Amino acid sequence: MYGSRGVGAFVARRASAVVLGAALLVTGCSGDGGDDPGGERGAGAGITQRPKGATPFWVNPDGTAARQVAALEKAGKKDQAAQIRKIAEQPTGEWIGPENPEQEARGYTEAADRAGRTALLVLYNIPHRDCGQYSQGGAADGNAYRAWIDGVAKGIGDRPATVVLEPDAVLHLVDGCTPEQFHEERYDLLKGAVAKLTALKNTKVYLDAGNAGWGHPDQIFEPLKRAGIDQADGFSVNVSNFYTTEDSIAYGKQLSGKVGGKHFVIDTSRNGRGPYTQGEPDERWCNPPGRALGETPTVRTADPLVDAYLWVKRPGESDGECKGGPKAGEWWERYALELAEASR
Repeated sequence: MYGSRGVGAFVARRASAVVLGAALLVTGCSGDGGDDPGGERGAGAGITQRPKGATPFWVNPDGTAARQVAALEKAGKKDQAAQIRKIAEQPTGEWIGPENPEQEARGYTEAADRAGRTALLVLYNIPHRDCGQYSQGGAADGNAYRAWIDGVAKGIGDRPATVVLEPDAVLHLVDGCTPEQFHEERYDLLKGAVAKLTALKNTKVYLDAGNAGWGHPDQIFEPLKRAGIDQADGFSVNVSNFYTTEDSIAYGKQLSGKVGGKHFVIDTSRNGRGPYTQGEPDERWCNPPGRALGETPTVRTADPLVDAYLWVKRPGESDGECKGGPKAGEWWERYALELAEASR
């Protein structure tokens, strides 16, 4: 069942984010809150904000995809640049690194706030993360994690933020991946994180709840309650995975009915063609070929229980060292181009 999750979206690229966070603090990736907040001051690719009525979330004009667009245009590769622009122009999750959580959270939320938008942050640092697989790691212990969450909360402050909290953390308590001796601590850490973040004035928190392909909502709703779903704004589904929006809505609605009617968000970043069904089941989630970008981020969804379609996973970043890919979280231009070229 581990292979059905596919979160490998993070490790090994956060050093650049620390620099970016510092830069954002200085420049604010600025603007006056209009629809073009400093796009030309970013990567030089002319990346601007999406219309606020369609999506309130911030587009990072200095993101990896934006820099790739600028590089391709400079090299005269206009067709490729146009494809990568499909990714660069959309708001994607900013995965907060382990070393400077306050600085990064402040940098992203300040830049978003200056643009009149909401920062989309992903927190993925729970101890014993990913059960020793491609995105293994996380905080050293419970106290380190609590301090990290405190840093994130301090960095966000009163600025608008939407947080996707700990992809796979609850799922791995259910599927047997996380050893039993760590369960009680993890529940306590998740519940504490939900409480800390929802206490912020303008922060919404969605606790991750797996995907449509891993199992059944009956298996996870009680663990979600133990992890603090009652206090959270809702839950997230399909993070870094490929299940269709239709299947994700069906799964989310079933689960919502078991956790008090909570709303949810769906990661649509790479689900344009649904899941990969060939090869070894445990590796189908990892850099599967023939996939496509999904619905662009928006709050205009197909069901009132779905608060938003989001690009939580950053399209073009590897799931891990499989199928020729680089380390988890590193930019992979060939895969990014394939996703973009296959999209509608």
